[in-house]
Amino acid sequence: MIRWNGDDHRRALLYYMAHRLGGRRYEEAPVTVQSINAVTLAVQDMARSVVFYRDQVGLPLRYGGEEEEFTSFRVGEGHLNLVLTPGGGWSWWGRIIFYVDDVDALYQRLLEAQVPGVEAPPEDASWGERYFHVADPDGHELSFARRLKP
Repeated sequence: MIRWNGDDHRRALLYYMAHRLGGRRYEEAPVTVQSINAVTLAVQDMARSVVFYRDQVGLPLRYGGEEEEFTSFRVGEGHLNLVLTPGGGWSWWGRIIFYVDDVDALYQRLLEAQVPGVEAPPEDASWGERYFHVADPDGHELSFARRLKP
């Protein structure tokens, strides 16, 4: 496996930018992305999705609600946003991975709430996480995980 330090990343970025700019020199990237603040998911039924994320998953509601076209939940320092798109029509796009304090307790809570789409029980992965997957009411793939102690 190749291990890159910060200077290697900087040089690779500058090389890439110079290539993309047709050989012109590009000294520094003007902005550094530091984190993801929010992920926005399209949903077909806002009330059903709010019940899932608020009541079953346990995310605190920050804005909007069951009757709104846009809703936002607090997730640590970031947000999960929902936007009402009644027509749907999207296909598989990826997965959101949420870190939680207790994977097994959340899995049990979702089972007790009879949430459809809960996959196999939590398991310890070779990459150092305990996790399980579930689909939200609109089919978005979610993973709930926590780091395993070394």
